[in-house]
Amino acid sequence: MDSKDSSIKNNGTDSAQVSRRGFLGKGAMLGLAGATVALAGCKPEGGAAAAAPAAGAPAHAGGGTEIKPGQLDDYYAFISSGHAGEARVLGMPSGRTLKRIPVFNIDCMVGWGITNESKAIMGTRPDGTLKYTTGDTHHVHGSYRDGTYDGRWLFINDKLHSRVARIRMDTLECDKITELPNVMGMHGLFPDKCDPVDKAVNYTTRVFCGAEFHVPLPNDGHDLDDPSKWGALFTCVSAATMEVLWQCRVDGNMDLVATSYDGKYAASNQYNTENAADLAGMMAAERDACVFFHIERIEQQIKAGKFTTIGASKVPVVDGRKAANGDAKTALTCYVPVGKNPHGVNASPDGKYFVCSGKLSPTATVIELERVTQWFAGTLKDAREAVVAEPEIGLGPLHTAFDGKGNAYTSLFLDSQCVKWNVDQAIAQFKGDKAAKVIVEKIDVHYQPGHNYSSMGETRQADGKYLNSGNKFSKDRFLPVGPLHVETEQLIDISGSTMKLVADHTAYSEPHDGIIVKRDVVKTRQIYTMSDFPNAVTPETAGIERHGNKVHVRLMSQAPSYSMPVIKVKKGDEVTLTLTNHDKVEDLTHGCALPTYNINFIVNPQETKSVTFKADHAGAFWLYCTHFCHALHLEMRSRFLVEA
Repeated sequence: MDSKDSSIKNNGTDSAQVSRRGFLGKGAMLGLAGATVALAGCKPEGGAAAAAPAAGAPAHAGGGTEIKPGQLDDYYAFISSGHAGEARVLGMPSGRTLKRIPVFNIDCMVGWGITNESKAIMGTRPDGTLKYTTGDTHHVHGSYRDGTYDGRWLFINDKLHSRVARIRMDTLECDKITELPNVMGMHGLFPDKCDPVDKAVNYTTRVFCGAEFHVPLPNDGHDLDDPSKWGALFTCVSAATMEVLWQCRVDGNMDLVATSYDGKYAASNQYNTENAADLAGMMAAERDACVFFHIERIEQQIKAGKFTTIGASKVPVVDGRKAANGDAKTALTCYVPVGKNPHGVNASPDGKYFVCSGKLSPTATVIELERVTQWFAGTLKDAREAVVAEPEIGLGPLHTAFDGKGNAYTSLFLDSQCVKWNVDQAIAQFKGDKAAKVIVEKIDVHYQPGHNYSSMGETRQADGKYLNSGNKFSKDRFLPVGPLHVETEQLIDISGSTMKLVADHTAYSEPHDGIIVKRDVVKTRQIYTMSDFPNAVTPETAGIERHGNKVHVRLMSQAPSYSMPVIKVKKGDEVTLTLTNHDKVEDLTHGCALPTYNINFIVNPQETKSVTFKADHAGAFWLYCTHFCHALHLEMRSRFLVEA
């Protein structure tokens, strides 16, 4: 499998590309002089070099980094948005919002959920309407090569409708969404870091997804009053095709997912190993588990035909429940006992350890991966022996990040703190060293932190520069805006001997997890390649085509005009409007809005999008550009006439 999709082309150095500022300056002069720009003839001359970023930003007294006007951030942060259903892109350390990526939500600026292309990705009902218009994103993770991000894909979950989406990092746009069968509450997900079977493949090939809720299997209206028969499934998805490859039934409710650097294992922390259906029952046991999946064994069993299917789904399902995996040498899963109702599991950058936080236990559990391997080999008697440390670190521990220097940083929800602790010292203490100094430092955060994540902390290149604390309450940190307050993203400098709070950043509700990625990993395109779009409109294909009451309007845009000043259809026509942006200027985007027809979307340079709608009411409507593009932007419009 090739590590790069052949359809992805970096067109950022197109010879015809010029800066938007240069184009707009020339356009203003021409436009104000009364000139018009012909669609077939406006070809920008030469290429203006992009402005070089300013010199490295100076450190300020707080120990962080000041990003002055004109300077670039050192990192991108890719974060979830919760029930907004999108992904968000921030610059770090500035905290500036760079982009919102619509995924499971409708976005009337981009046209996500409005255009035919986005609807095809999101999924539709037989009548062409969207199957879902809501989502709940929690976790964003990037694809890997050689143990670090390769800048190819981001993956994000939808807990609400159990979907996983893929985002291309060259365009920062969603290109695939897959709904998982047989599961509900798909919460945690994580890509593998190399192939678990073919050791020559050192990049992401699979995405693992943990389901949080038990449901009847199949969920078809039977066994509704007997939750003891319900189950939860762990799902494997192909990173390249986004097809569901297999599922594994487990005990308990899965929270988050992590993967090993050698590709052998995926793991999910589990609460409710009691398999209870009520709150009290979910907290009955003193320990829960972190379940490890032996990927190669699972896929060998499926290849041998030893699987079942559920309901109408044809996805292979294997049994990973503890009772069915008593023989470690053939077991598909290993259940390592950890603290009560754990929340979060994270792999250390050195590849040696997985850390689960207790949530209802004031502890973090350190699991040594080599001992998990020994258990699967039958040489470790008890899976609990894979635990090599379990320090008390504070109240309400949730998520753990790493600095690549042997230290872990865990959010303490009840204490409203972040605790820095040393993994080696915790292991020494567990062995009986009473002089071991586990807790290095604690810092107050404001308030009740959920997720935290460090710069490059989910990779072998964890650099120990920054830690972001995502806090669930802001209280008095910002101006009040009514009953729903903004949340707080607090950036902490962890590069020195002590942690320093650098900045408070506001966050519209309700972000969860994220990753902080060095800016040189992200290599985005500046314009599209028109040939990437099979339905691109050219001067030869532009115009109106009618077949009965089906009308195809093929339109081009080039600042400051559309290719047809008048578009005429009849009431009752089914209209498909396809628009191609013929400008080749970086950031010269055009909009397309049609009043009273619920149509609004943009097309970026050299991009094509389409919408289909019924012309169900007659009249004259101005189809106009919504995205500022030219000194004559307000004049960029066409008459859309619907005859009675």
